[in-house]
Amino acid sequence: MQQIRMFLSISQVINVLTSVLASAAWGTGSILLVELVRDVYHVLSHQFNWLYRQHHIWHHKAFHSDFSIVSEDLYRQSHWHHDVPESVLMFVVSCLFLVAAYACFPDWATLLGALYGIYYTTRSIIWAVARGLGWKWAEETDPNHKLGQFLEPPTKWTVNKSYHWRHHFENPQAYFSGVYTLVDKLLGTAVSLQGKTVAVMGAEGALEQALIKHLIEVDARVIALTSFQTGPITIEVADKLLALETISWQVECEQDLSKVLEQADVLVLNHGVNVYDQRTEQVVMKSFEVNTWTCYYLLELFLSTVRISEDIAKKEAWVVCFEAEIAPAQSPLYELSKRSLDELVTLRRLDAPCIIRKILLDGFRSKRSVTKYLSANWVAKQIISAVKRDIRNVIISYYPWSYIVHPVREFLVSNYFRTENS
Repeated sequence: MQQIRMFLSISQVINVLTSVLASAAWGTGSILLVELVRDVYHVLSHQFNWLYRQHHIWHHKAFHSDFSIVSEDLYRQSHWHHDVPESVLMFVVSCLFLVAAYACFPDWATLLGALYGIYYTTRSIIWAVARGLGWKWAEETDPNHKLGQFLEPPTKWTVNKSYHWRHHFENPQAYFSGVYTLVDKLLGTAVSLQGKTVAVMGAEGALEQALIKHLIEVDARVIALTSFQTGPITIEVADKLLALETISWQVECEQDLSKVLEQADVLVLNHGVNVYDQRTEQVVMKSFEVNTWTCYYLLELFLSTVRISEDIAKKEAWVVCFEAEIAPAQSPLYELSKRSLDELVTLRRLDAPCIIRKILLDGFRSKRSVTKYLSANWVAKQIISAVKRDIRNVIISYYPWSYIVHPVREFLVSNYFRTENS
């Protein structure tokens, strides 16, 4: 009898735990659903004139670039014309979700979980109405529109103040997400390159030329940086030959690029030297000087230009890596010097003042690599697509394991670097 009672007790505990997990799952689902509704409503508010008038005239015009309000009346009206209708729509959807969920799965776990969605949207309505009434305490419920500077770069999965600032003051046709960035990632609006100044190192290379072409196609302004030629670099875009703004520089003269990096919103670091099987003292020094220290010094020089909130929100560096990070690169010195750079970048971006992306490539066809399968143009197109979805570790590889090995390795190394030694 004691064994039977113990068995029943354990069974009951399992049932309770299962119900709690089910309730949590329904609650999470209801929140994700209403946040999806919020973001879709926001997207539509920028597509249809009758919604756009309510959203843009009231909400977007209510703030200066530091999120100080233009006028108290305009600030209050912005909530009545945008936040309150948005919250009411979310509330209606949460109610429909409750009815549908309970009709399909009529138990207390479903009811409690779905009810949390109603609580979540009711709270949103109360806060929006309170802000519309001008109650000061309610301003704390809207941290992404609070007055003041911000010190944190845009976050990857949730919307923080610097992320949302870009929607107001960089490109209103991007950065639509309100709490979670999933919708922007799906739409390719998590990062906008339109109107940004992009400085591309090694601009004479095959990948760089392809990247420049795709950057111009998304209306970015490109500055070509090269250490191999003095004349303007030209590129064909839409059947037109364009002469790029070209700046020549040399190793050990990186400081000469300070003014250019001040102007740049994005720095693309992809230059280096491959000495193949050579290993003399001079070659060793040259490999590390060019592949590691010059790149890292340029990265630090660029990061030093990040000073104000606008820089924190807009500036970012793309460091292009190759197979040397996760597999042998068929060139010992190239592998060693590039891996050293990769480790330094992983360490640096733990405390970087702006976003630093890693772009991991297995290779592409070029004058020096004619046997590769992927074209530089296709690779460049995938890079731009991934950046627009705000992928911080862009992987373009022949091998499926690269998509597993690199993220795991990056996670482990980052946590190792973050850990303080006792």
